[in-house]
Amino acid sequence: MNIVQIEPIGHRLWDSLVAATDSSVFHSSGWLRVLDETYGMPVCAYVLLDEGGQPIAGVSYCPVQDLKGRRLVSLPFSDFCDPLATNMAQWNGLLEALLKEDSPLFMRCAYNELPVGDPRLECYNRAKWHGLDLRPELDSLWQGLHGSARQAIRRAQQNHVEVCAAQSKQELRTFYEMHLAVRKHKYHLLAQPYRFFESIWEHFVETEQGMLLLARQRNEIVGGTFFLRWKEKFFYKFNASVLDNLSARPNDLLIWEGIRCAKTLGCTYLDFGLSDWDQEGLIRYKRKFTTEEKTISFLRSLSCEKPTEQEQQIRALLPQLTALLTDETVSNAVTERAGEVLYRFFV
Repeated sequence: MNIVQIEPIGHRLWDSLVAATDSSVFHSSGWLRVLDETYGMPVCAYVLLDEGGQPIAGVSYCPVQDLKGRRLVSLPFSDFCDPLATNMAQWNGLLEALLKEDSPLFMRCAYNELPVGDPRLECYNRAKWHGLDLRPELDSLWQGLHGSARQAIRRAQQNHVEVCAAQSKQELRTFYEMHLAVRKHKYHLLAQPYRFFESIWEHFVETEQGMLLLARQRNEIVGGTFFLRWKEKFFYKFNASVLDNLSARPNDLLIWEGIRCAKTLGCTYLDFGLSDWDQEGLIRYKRKFTTEEKTISFLRSLSCEKPTEQEQQIRALLPQLTALLTDETVSNAVTERAGEVLYRFFV
C-alpha cells in the first residue's frame, strides 16, 4: 500500500474515498470547508492507495497550533470522525503516519472499533450517540415514538405551531440569535461564531444537502432545527427555541417534521448526534424518538505528555472567561463577539 498526504477539500482522491465508503457528513468536503472558512484551520488527510492508485482508506485531521500547544485533531467541532479503514493493516498505515508527526493525536470514534481497541491510544472521555432507522412506514415510526413525544407534537399543532424550511439568511440570523440565547442563558456557554452557521448554510442548504426547519406560531419564529444530509443519512445538528415560549412545544414537532422530510428525500437513517455523558435531559429527549444508542469514544495517543504549566493555566482560564462573558449582565452582542474570538480555543 502507498500512503499520500493531501489537502482533502475538493480533492478527487478524498471525494472518491468518502463516496465509496461508509463515511459521515463530517468527512464531506462541505463540512471540511465549513471548518476551514470559520476557523482558518488547515485540513489535512492521509490516504492509502492500492496498486492501481485508487484510494482504499483514509483519515482527515487538523494540525492545531495555539496557546495549548500543537496537536492533531480528527476533527475539530465534529461529533465524531472515524478513520475510513476496514482492517488492521489499513488502520496501522494511517496511525503510523499520524504518529510520525510527533504531536499528540485526538479523535472521536462512533463506528470504527479498530482505533478503540488499539493499545497505542487511550479513551479519556465518552459521549452518547443516538440514531433512528427510517425504513419503516411513517405510521410505524409515529407509533414508535414515546407517548410524551406524540402528546407534545399534538399540543404544538393545537397551539397553531407550523413548520417550514427557512428560505433566507435573515431567517438564519433569527435562528442564530435563539441559539446564542439558549447557549448563554440556559447552559452558560459561548456559541460558535455566526460565520460558522453562514458557512453551513452556503455549503449545505444552498446546495440542497441540508435544511433549517423553523417553527412559527402566528408568524413568529419560536424554534428551529438544522439538519444536514449526507448520502442516505439525515443528521440532526443544532436546535434552538425561544426560552420563554416552551409551552408551544415546538421542538418535538420540529423533530417529527424532520423525520417526514428525511423520508421524502429517501433517507433511511436519522443521526441524532452527540450528547455529553452528563446531559441527562438531552439524552432523555433523544430517547423519545430513537431506537439505537451507542457510545462515542474520545481517544488520544499515549504519547500525549503532561500539560505544561502554561497549558494548565489556559485550560483553567477558558471556563472563567466563559462564565464572565455569559453572565446575565453582559449583552448578547458582547457574548457573540466573545464566541468569535474564543471558540476556536475549545478544540
